[in-house]
Amino acid sequence: MPHSFNPQELPVIAVDDHLPSVDAEQLLPDALRRRFDAPPAWEPEIAVERRFNEREPTHASVLVPLILRDDELTVLLTQRTDHLTDHPGQISFPGGRAEPEDADATATALREAQEEIGLHARHIDVLGALPTYTTGTGFVVTPVVALIEPPFTIEADPFEVAEVFEVPLSFLMSPANHRHHAIEFGGVRREFLSMPWQGVDADGEPRRYFIWGATAAMLRNFYRFLSA
Repeated sequence: MPHSFNPQELPVIAVDDHLPSVDAEQLLPDALRRRFDAPPAWEPEIAVERRFNEREPTHASVLVPLILRDDELTVLLTQRTDHLTDHPGQISFPGGRAEPEDADATATALREAQEEIGLHARHIDVLGALPTYTTGTGFVVTPVVALIEPPFTIEADPFEVAEVFEVPLSFLMSPANHRHHAIEFGGVRREFLSMPWQGVDADGEPRRYFIWGATAAMLRNFYRFLSA
């Protein structure tokens, strides 16, 4: 993809407001536990992106942290710093590539969450994992979904993380907020989803958070898992 590519400048070609939202009762902690304990028959909608490079696939994990806030769950997300080599400036889940010492994909997600945002494993109640998602940059990512019960502290690594924020899970599990975009590059049409969230930054100022690409695709697969 060209470095000048700005996904927010592309037109919306479709909105999925014809699809039902996940019922509020299904977004409660006990219902989520039951869904992961006895998953339905389903398949991810988006599993592999078109590749942008030829490097060897790299295994990675992300933590999908569901925060217990009063009467609803929120999803904790990060904005990556602009100088990173992979996916600079994008909104993502805490996570990163697997290391030899990691016992499994969950261990990778827990280690990365502590390194990136200072979220200790004692606060993390893992529910389960979604199928892997392969990015155009060659990362084979396992999303590990977990409940996080406050109080907890966040100490973001300033080298990797520019900002940490939360979005209501109900917003992300409503396809009326899922937008489709497309771009042609190198003679190939590439499509992606976005889920723009109008939130408030750390200073209390209104801010639009443009959730797109791999993060939006994994959230879309989570929607398919919960609505199956």
